[in-house]
Amino acid sequence: MSKIRYVHVGTGQRAWMYINALMKDFSDTGELCALCDSNQHRMDFYNRYIAEHYSHAPLPTYKAVEFDRMISEIKPDKVIVTSIDRTHHKYICRAMELGCDVITEKPMTIDAEKCQQILDTQKKTGRNITVTFNYRYSPRNTRIKEILRSGLVGQVASVHFEWLLNTNHGADYFRRWHRDKKNSGGLLVHKSTHHFDLVNWWLDSEPELVFAMGTLAFYGKENAESRGITDFYFRCRDNATAQQDPFRYEKPSGSWGKIYDGLYFDSEVEDNYYRDKSVFGDGINIEDNMGVMVRYRNKAIMTYSLNAHAPWEGYRVCFNGTRGRLEFNIVEVSDSPNKVAGDYSAVQFDGATPLGVPRAQMLPEILFQPHWGKPYVISYPEVPGDADHGGGDVLLLNHVFRGVGNDPLGLAANYVDGAKSILTGIAANRAMATGLPVMIKDLIHF
Repeated sequence: MSKIRYVHVGTGQRAWMYINALMKDFSDTGELCALCDSNQHRMDFYNRYIAEHYSHAPLPTYKAVEFDRMISEIKPDKVIVTSIDRTHHKYICRAMELGCDVITEKPMTIDAEKCQQILDTQKKTGRNITVTFNYRYSPRNTRIKEILRSGLVGQVASVHFEWLLNTNHGADYFRRWHRDKKNSGGLLVHKSTHHFDLVNWWLDSEPELVFAMGTLAFYGKENAESRGITDFYFRCRDNATAQQDPFRYEKPSGSWGKIYDGLYFDSEVEDNYYRDKSVFGDGINIEDNMGVMVRYRNKAIMTYSLNAHAPWEGYRVCFNGTRGRLEFNIVEVSDSPNKVAGDYSAVQFDGATPLGVPRAQMLPEILFQPHWGKPYVISYPEVPGDADHGGGDVLLLNHVFRGVGNDPLGLAANYVDGAKSILTGIAANRAMATGLPVMIKDLIHF
């Protein structure tokens, strides 16, 4: 059987997973045939990397404006899209028009107009779109799907979902292109699409009505000034002021540091894209605190919150059902790395004592409390502690590059799933702008 031919559009950090997968574990079923990006330096870095690590000849490279020529010359079966979010729709639609199937990173796109364009193009061409929701594949998230499907909780009436991004990961969205909403749709689209997809999938339903509020309360220059900060800088690299800021960017050490040099710092000369801007600079227009209410087609309601400057990272989801309450507590990072405290240290409080155990040991991860009876803990398959996205990436890649086959839980996501996940965030953005609730049916038509 001949290998499936792939080309890859957008060669930043997220491309890393797919390029390595096709060069190594899935090279028997797929062949990466070309790279496409707006920055030649990044593509050249990947060619040097695959030559060194896989003894592979350089792949043909095409600038973004040469996308059509690449498709014509390479004749791929599928296009992998990991470009900046606001450009996803452009490559998804054009690939389908030129006869290719598409694999796209989340979010599928960032607003209703672009979403409608993707839906219309898919209907016209009949091509396939796979949206890579790796969080579905994490064994702990899959276990929640199994529990809810079993009927243990009964009919779910309400969901409370809280997601915390810490002062390392959360801050990172405010250093780079994500900080401008026209590029990312804000965190309710770029990040929360994972979470909204999980709820759609867990409940086997879809959003109908959305209301939201949000604010930029912590990051940004104006907020820092209001807290008495007076020393500012544009970017972290070679800046003495940045060294006193615990929110500064720090390049990874070792091999990842070399990768970041190749993808970003050595590539700045071509497009002036800076990976290490201050999170307390000007030009930030996305929210860092958000609250969303959603009513689903099955009449369940959800309250959702996202905070991007928390001291620990993880999520809590509670399902209130007709037979009891299911609680899901995940600590992904228990605390933030120690840095210079500066003016960000907490006020000392009399009587406060450190925890005697790590945060992750404080609560069981999956706990069910029936209406009548004692609560009990539910286990799930263990994965290595360093597994990407809770062990979801490797399982996702198997579906993407070897085919889905038997999929009783519906893990694989298509363009309809991709649209339904982003529509909650898109509707939330509109609600924040207007102060009014938004009906999903008023945004697009399938």
